[in-house]
Amino acid sequence: MTTADFATFSNNAIAFASLVYVLAFLSHVAEFAWGRNVPVTALAREPLQVGVGGSTTSYDAAVQRVETFGRVGVSLTALACLLHLAGLVSRGLASDPIRVPWGNMYEFAVVGSFGVTVIYLLLTPKYKLRWLGLPVTSFAIVVLMLAVLLLYVPAGPLVPALHSYWLVIHVMAAATGAGAFAIGAMASVLFLVKERAERRGTVKTTGYIARLPEAKALDRVAYRVHAFGFPIWTFAALVAGPIWAQYAWGRYWGWDPKEVWAFITWVVYAAYLHARATAGWKGEAAAVIALIGFGTVLFNFVGINLFGSGLHSYSGLD
Repeated sequence: MTTADFATFSNNAIAFASLVYVLAFLSHVAEFAWGRNVPVTALAREPLQVGVGGSTTSYDAAVQRVETFGRVGVSLTALACLLHLAGLVSRGLASDPIRVPWGNMYEFAVVGSFGVTVIYLLLTPKYKLRWLGLPVTSFAIVVLMLAVLLLYVPAGPLVPALHSYWLVIHVMAAATGAGAFAIGAMASVLFLVKERAERRGTVKTTGYIARLPEAKALDRVAYRVHAFGFPIWTFAALVAGPIWAQYAWGRYWGWDPKEVWAFITWVVYAAYLHARATAGWKGEAAAVIALIGFGTVLFNFVGINLFGSGLHSYSGLD
């Protein structure tokens, strides 16, 4: 295959991945639509109870449909993730010479959304995170749509500053850390919704909010995911980044806007984890800090690339 063939394959793979993410999203919508009138206690039953004479009742059939749609949603997300990966690999093969597929803003968006999906799929079996399927697939759809429609640039060689093996290490670590922060932000938002409903006594026995774990459990999930992502981000922003900067520009730190905002992100998440560990901050205050942290991640990626200037001005939008 030629580089043009790989480029075409990459574009098609990303397009099909987006389509399958949409199908996964619709499966999760159907999951919660079918379960809107079924109490969460019934959905937790396993195995399903059968009706008189060994046949399932209409009530049990609804429960079974909910489970089926939920499992189909996760399976489709896994399939979309494989297509997503194929699109990334072929994108790297579409360049001459072959390179890693994260050299501009379009590729960063594709890699970042892939990281979110992978982390979700890896954590779901252990922590039973199927309730995150709806926001995760929504996130992947929106990011890939924006990447294709607004950020796309043809595959090509890297700019000179990116010709380093630290590109692989630094960006992979940053994408993994940012992906964990995205999952943590989703859990934090859902925690705030659930905690508010519990505080007001408006939690119902049916519907999406009822299907969520209790607020304390959501808070724990958010904390654990952030605790996983923080050391990875620390390595990306404060170790790999400065070493690469020394290799590319002859200095470890130069207060470039992207460097500054990566450090601001690190400070906010350090404050979040420190407050949780020492001051016992749990609940709403911690969730708000976590969301502020994710806001800095988004600004670092979107705001700085679109409106900032500096040595990191190789996003591919010039």
